[in-house]
Amino acid sequence: MAEYKMRLTGEQQAILDGAQGETMAKVMKTVVMFGDIFGAKRLVPVTHKSGHLVTSFGIGLLKPLYKTMDELIDAGIKVQGDFTVDPRPIDYKNVKCSPLEKLLFNKLLYSRQNDYEQQLQKVGIKNKNGFTCACYLPEVGNTPKEGNILSWAESSAVVFANSVLGARCNRNSGMLDLFGSVLGLVPEFGLLTDEGRKASWRVTLKTTRKPTAQVLGSAIGMRVMEAVPYVFGLDEYLGTELNDETMAYLKDFGAATASNGAVGLYHINNLTPEAKRLGEELIRPDAKEYIIDDAELERVMQSYPVMWKNPAAKPGMCFIGCPHASFGQLKEWTENIESGLRDTGRKAVSITTIFTTAPDVAEAFRQSEYYPRLMATGAKLTSICPLMYTNNPLTKKHNIATNSNKLRTYSASRFYEDADLLGIIVGKGERK
Repeated sequence: MAEYKMRLTGEQQAILDGAQGETMAKVMKTVVMFGDIFGAKRLVPVTHKSGHLVTSFGIGLLKPLYKTMDELIDAGIKVQGDFTVDPRPIDYKNVKCSPLEKLLFNKLLYSRQNDYEQQLQKVGIKNKNGFTCACYLPEVGNTPKEGNILSWAESSAVVFANSVLGARCNRNSGMLDLFGSVLGLVPEFGLLTDEGRKASWRVTLKTTRKPTAQVLGSAIGMRVMEAVPYVFGLDEYLGTELNDETMAYLKDFGAATASNGAVGLYHINNLTPEAKRLGEELIRPDAKEYIIDDAELERVMQSYPVMWKNPAAKPGMCFIGCPHASFGQLKEWTENIESGLRDTGRKAVSITTIFTTAPDVAEAFRQSEYYPRLMATGAKLTSICPLMYTNNPLTKKHNIATNSNKLRTYSASRFYEDADLLGIIVGKGERK
């Protein structure tokens, strides 16, 4: 194996040499080449056998994807455990589309959706509900433990697993996530190593109130980019225990660090697992410093461009839940919208309001007392990916509002903090 630098075991070399067939040899070769690029010296076992794939959408142009999937299926190859995958792109029942929008979705954008979902079933997707970007939510159950080695992609899922759960995963791309789950092996480099998990940024929070998760994450992501930040001061607002409310905050915070930058791991002093265990030992001696106060968060907020055709227009619809909302977030928004409608005297929301969550969370929520209450406000509940919805150029005319910095970054949607978005939803308007 002179052309590769990585040391392989005898069994791994045999796979590369074709002992398990030509297709499996190609899978091994791809993973080894990937590891070589980043200086990995060996492959290590995947210890959490539920993978997570980023490619969930059947875009017709992704012909190499479908060809590769067919080759795996024809060779009888499946993942070693199972996997979840990012959300589906469309849901015509709960997210209405015009006939022309639907035509573009069906014929141009996601023309291979049904075919691709059948391929996912054949290689080992967990079940029909396995479509979510927040696979780690308890209702979904793809929740690794501290120290587990993963083969995942999807920026917000990877940063949550690394940071909040203490698992270990690099920011893989599409198909590499699947190949790692097929082999049960991934290259050891970057965030899989102790050295790679050390922080090269010391971030100190000096705000007068609890920062908006999405704005704080945005500020840190844009400053540190792909580096690892260690954050001081946030525990004063979140406490030192990872309860449901805190994890929901960190879910949204991490998604913003990953989408507005390329963060795959962060440490929160006195809160996240490795920070509680190792403290400032995780900070490199030459770490850079970033101080965040109220003025800095306001500066970041003001830097967001408004990409609507008419920046002065009012929102026509909004998406809440990118990444997918937790059960607790759905409950809180239900109560807040009900209260807001009572204040404004309205019976229903003033704009099309769509909540997105994991299919398993949606099923649990529909069995609760909160679902009929949310539906009574005129809001909708779906499990699609709002990013995939906004890929349709015709949807830009809706002037989409959101509280998600991830959605803002990848679309023409406009970002609002929760209080302002709530005011718009209930007809009160933005705060002055």
